Amino acid sequence: MEVLIKINRLTLFIVIMVTIISCNQTKKNKYRDWNVVLGDKGSSHYSSLNQINRENVNKLKVAWTYHTGDADTNGQSQIQCNPIIVNGILYASSPKLKVFALNAATGKEIWTFDPSANAQELNLNLNTNRGVTYWQHGKDKRIFFTAGTYLFAINALKGTLIKNFGNDGKVNLHTGLGQKAKNLYVAATSPGIIYKNLLIMGSRVSEGSDAAPGFIRAFDTKSGKLVWTFHTIPKPGEPGYHTWPPDITGILKGGVNNWAGMSLDQKRGILYVPLGSASPDFYGGLRKGKDLYANCLVALNAATGKKIWYYQTVHHDLWDRDLPAPPVLVTVKHKGKKVDAVAQTTKTGFVFLFNRVTGQSLFPIKETPVPTSPHLPGESPWPTQPEPQKPAPFVKQTFTKAAINPYVTRAVKDSLLKEWNHNDHPELFRPPDLKGQIFYPGFDGGAEWGGAAVDPNKATLYVNANQIPWILKMIQTKSNKKPGTLAAAGHQLYLTNCSVCHGANRKGSGDFPSLKKIKSKLSVTQITHMIKNGKGRMPGFSQLNNHQIKAIEAFLTNQKQKQSDQTQKEYTGKIPPNVPYTLAGYTKWYTPDGYPAGSPPWGTLTAIDLNQGKILWQDTLGDYPKLIEKGIPKTGTENYGGPVVTAGGLLIIAATRDSKIRAFDENNGKELWEAKLPAPGFATPSVYAVKGKEYLVIACGGGKLGTKSGDSYVAFRLPKDR
Repeated sequence: MEVLIKINRLTLFIVIMVTIISCNQTKKNKYRDWNVVLGDKGSSHYSSLNQINRENVNKLKVAWTYHTGDADTNGQSQIQCNPIIVNGILYASSPKLKVFALNAATGKEIWTFDPSANAQELNLNLNTNRGVTYWQHGKDKRIFFTAGTYLFAINALKGTLIKNFGNDGKVNLHTGLGQKAKNLYVAATSPGIIYKNLLIMGSRVSEGSDAAPGFIRAFDTKSGKLVWTFHTIPKPGEPGYHTWPPDITGILKGGVNNWAGMSLDQKRGILYVPLGSASPDFYGGLRKGKDLYANCLVALNAATGKKIWYYQTVHHDLWDRDLPAPPVLVTVKHKGKKVDAVAQTTKTGFVFLFNRVTGQSLFPIKETPVPTSPHLPGESPWPTQPEPQKPAPFVKQTFTKAAINPYVTRAVKDSLLKEWNHNDHPELFRPPDLKGQIFYPGFDGGAEWGGAAVDPNKATLYVNANQIPWILKMIQTKSNKKPGTLAAAGHQLYLTNCSVCHGANRKGSGDFPSLKKIKSKLSVTQITHMIKNGKGRMPGFSQLNNHQIKAIEAFLTNQKQKQSDQTQKEYTGKIPPNVPYTLAGYTKWYTPDGYPAGSPPWGTLTAIDLNQGKILWQDTLGDYPKLIEKGIPKTGTENYGGPVVTAGGLLIIAATRDSKIRAFDENNGKELWEAKLPAPGFATPSVYAVKGKEYLVIACGGGKLGTKSGDSYVAFRLPKDR
């Protein structure tokens, strides 16, 4: 009997303890957050939630829709934001970079902060934004985000500025870049990353000869003061300085910036920074050498900014092969041992896999001889480029005549063949020249800024990619117009500063509009403001003086007035050294009907086993309904924005131009669900839970690839009776 009583007391004790633990766990699991852009500081795009899974994903329904109300359909506005969710509150940005907080379960607005209220005073150029950063210390909860040239700190619960941060709640992003960068374009499209009480920031800068340096900087999260700076372009006496010409001076040493975002090993305090190319893009005759740390993955001590290791993925970049996305942190099985690794995807379709601590590649990398001629006068192309031997490239890297789009009429096929014969044929890392070449994969990759997802339990990497041919052609920047007129001076400036995006003929290219009839759309005052301050993706050219801006206006509006001696003096004043050659324009090779000139697939989704360095499966991503109606197999579409992978066995992605979001079985790529969105979701989804209910949310901003602009965030969940 005494033994029975003891057993009953023990049972009661166990029941009580289990109940207490269960209650605590329930309280702890009231929210399952997505509190960092791309899921975590390792950029895994992974959610451990499994309520939505392979068996029930086809039952997903819209839970709520939130409209920001500020889409610019004429200006092709976008939302590239990956929302974060903290304690049941969703934080995100709008097309015009209002930052807002929503009840993550209902989509009801809690607060909105609009930086454009002071846009004229602050000279804000409201470019695209991919998310915000959350920081908390005790009751101090902050949201950090950027708009134009400024980094803002906002009270996360009230939506008001933190006045004691920086200068009245903001820090100028020119801080720490040096006096010569003071009037140059600097912004940030990707959010910063938190390490303890540091907010570490990258930046977006110009890609021309007027580029500011892309130094990495850490700011104190409470005060906004600059704590450390890593010189991505080494200063005299620093390692890597010798990889640039010794006589190069001034602001020609620009670019080498982190616009794509970073990843962090929080436990080790190691920051992984993917860097872009040196400026100016496409012509490197004024920056001969390897140009460290351009196109490098750099590991830094997150507390001090000191370099630990680096690897350069492209030497002396002439093709705008920026590292396009944050690397993914993952643990792999390599040679029978677990190794903490970092995986970097590239525009060329390679995956570089390194030991996270030492920087040693886990698979062989071969320095492969590449073409060095023909090349532009003054240029010195690098003779070899690194090519990982594993995994195999996840996009095609060769483009033959047989790869021309087979689903066209005979007449269109003949015109495409004529253009094929006119251009040089693509070779990976072929130097740019004046004749032109078919460029493949295109300037946007391959991999793009959406980044890759990884299932940490399998070390499987999932990456979406584009397989679109472009045309790479260089032109001289010297004007062929009769000297002495203001328009001739403006033409010279236009070729140097504007033609890369809008084309030498002003007809526009890709997502960049034509300027042929700008006079009928904008007043002279509006043109002046746009050139000086920028608009949307267009950077401001604040380094140009008023006479130079008037000269560009004269060219754009076909004015004939003579150039005064004073204007000539101002025009030839202190401006960046003139680069003799520039890109004729970001030109995609399309058919007259607007389809890629190459054969499908045009958009892909690939699963890669990082343990073995082996591609597991690949399928198309996206559809053209009109082609399907004609009986043409699925082709895939161009895509921007990344995937997420979940413990429910799902790979979820929007990103396509057909305005759909899809879920796939991560094991085999089988499509399990799709839903139509109000506008294309050119962004990465977020997965979270509130009070036991799992949600999936995506920004539907459209605007790219000629699609309509949207202003909505759409959240999905299973029906309430599930």
